[in-house]
Amino acid sequence: MSDKKTTAICDFPSKRTVHNCGKTDEKNRTEPWEQFFNAIPDPILIVTPDGTIIETNSATLLKAKKNRDEIVGQGICKVVHGGRWSHIKCPLEEFLKTCQPKVEETRLPGLSGEYSFTVAPIKEADGTIEKIMLIARELTRDEIQKVDSIRTAKLAGIGELAAGVAHEVNNPITGIINFAQILLDNYELDPVGINIVQKIIKEGDRIASITRNLLSFARADSGKLEPVDPVEIVKDSLALVKHLLQRDGIKLVTELSRNSSFIIADFTKLQQVILNLISNSRYALNARYPGFNTRKIIEVTCCKKKNEGSTLYQIVVKDYGTGLPQSILERLFEPFFSTKPPGEGTGLGLSISYGIIKDHGGNLRVNSILDKYTEMIIELPARIKR
Repeated sequence: MSDKKTTAICDFPSKRTVHNCGKTDEKNRTEPWEQFFNAIPDPILIVTPDGTIIETNSATLLKAKKNRDEIVGQGICKVVHGGRWSHIKCPLEEFLKTCQPKVEETRLPGLSGEYSFTVAPIKEADGTIEKIMLIARELTRDEIQKVDSIRTAKLAGIGELAAGVAHEVNNPITGIINFAQILLDNYELDPVGINIVQKIIKEGDRIASITRNLLSFARADSGKLEPVDPVEIVKDSLALVKHLLQRDGIKLVTELSRNSSFIIADFTKLQQVILNLISNSRYALNARYPGFNTRKIIEVTCCKKKNEGSTLYQIVVKDYGTGLPQSILERLFEPFFSTKPPGEGTGLGLSISYGIIKDHGGNLRVNSILDKYTEMIIELPARIKR
């Protein structure tokens, strides 16, 4: 790409000057295409295939609440996703390298909202692609609901696949564990042999545990349903982990409703969800603040909300730990997808939690900004006591 081309796309309109008479300096006057570019109400970014932003329009600056110098020259993931972790690749950056067109719905915290994101490669005269245009159109409420329905259907399909895999794996792994136990019980083995067989049993049990979790994620079974007080579920869950939080120097802040209401639910399964969310918050806080820090706080709220004429209970677990890259939020509830480094998580906790909440007719969603906070929101239909 020549210097002339670079100047044409990267050097406007910040150097334009306007005289008191209201006329634009001829030397720095705005080209018509620049006026059209900045008149478009949707955010537009021009980037290189490696994800570096080389131009943007006025709508982007307005939505991002940044000036041009804070955006141009930055990586696309840093601006629209708020950054990423070194051990997790940004799917947008990886896709840009293919120089292929694409349209998808995604969250863009750098632009404050949910958008339909259009990726449009710009071909040069010789057929090469050195620039890519990204157009972000904010979704309407109906479009957001449609996107949520598609995500739910996708997870349901993953659940069916997971259940099939779990059933296929469960039988042979049970046989492996049983045969290993027979070797241990009925044959005289030297210490090395005993150690090997015990490791086989241990690893077999771990696989069996994963398959059970997969079945739990896939199975539409809410267990024993009865009227329960969500505030009591939260209180009992926090009592179980209070000692661990104190040991880590984590301050617990709660705001619990005093109104008389209940939900129809399985107490134990909802407690499992809350404990998992608290565990994730604890991990994120300890990862960001290994020692004592006044920001090591978990906020838990439980209150009633009105939503389009219906009453629901909202349970929120919020921490100020590592936060989550926006580029991965779409995959957060997929089985085996873990935000933790390799070897530190199975990626099933949130998948199972999501399935449990859906089985109860509720919703589990996440708000997060990298290096700032993570907020997990549970919404469940309420029943009012008379």
